Amino acid sequence: MGYLETIAAEAGIAAWLIAIILIWSLAWKLLALWKSARKNHLIWFIVMAVVNTIGILPILYIFVFSKLKNKPIKATKAKKKKR
Repeated sequence: MGYLETIAAEAGIAAWLIAIILIWSLAWKLLALWKSARKNHLIWFIVMAVVNTIGILPILYIFVFSKLKNKPIKATKAKKKKR
């Protein structure tokens, strides 16, 4: 008995359904990781790489959070004191 069948038997779910869930999750995760890496969103990349949400977090990132406009941070210049 393989790992997938063992997990399916323990969960009481068909093995083919678990396989579909794994493929679904992996596809969305890879797409979201690629997109976050291209946009230099390091925090999102780390969170999505570590947390498994069956594709929910990657889908939210792709369609919601990656489209938000980040306001550029203005560099503050230190005022020089005249002496």
